[in-house]
Parts: sequence; C-alpha cells; structure tokens
Amino acid sequence: SEVNRMLGKVDELSVKVDNVAIPYAVGETVKVVDGPFNGFNGTIEKVNEEKRKLEVMVKIFGRKTPLELSFMQVEKV
Repeated sequence: SEVNRMLGKVDELSVKVDNVAIPYAVGETVKVVDGPFNGFNGTIEKVNEEKRKLEVMVKIFGRKTPLELSFMQVEKV
C-alpha cells in the first residue's frame, strides 16, 4: 500500500543518516567556536551521536568544567 511504501522510504532515510561518519572521537582536542566559551580549547569526553552533541571538558579558571556542545559549536584543533 501507499503508506507502507512511504514508511519504507522513511526507514531508508534513517539508515542513510546512521551511516554518516561522526567527525569527532573521545580524547580529541577541539576549540569552541560558538557560544559563551568561544575560543576555549577542550577535550572530548563523550560523543552523543543521536543528538549530535559532545561533552567537552574545558579548563575555566583553573578548573575542568564539562560543557555540552553541538557538533557545529566546535572545530578540530
């Protein structure tokens, strides 16, 4: 039926999205390029592929602070 055909297309799309390579890895150093911590460097602690977010440990005033940032808010150093 038409509905099943459409649902099949949705499934195909989600599979294609799953195959997109994640550009970041745990332990990698990145630079924050957007938001209040713009210019800070940090180390990736966690990668959330589903939400396309990273947990980045940034040193602020001598203390390590975890930040949740989107892939678009950081760049590789």
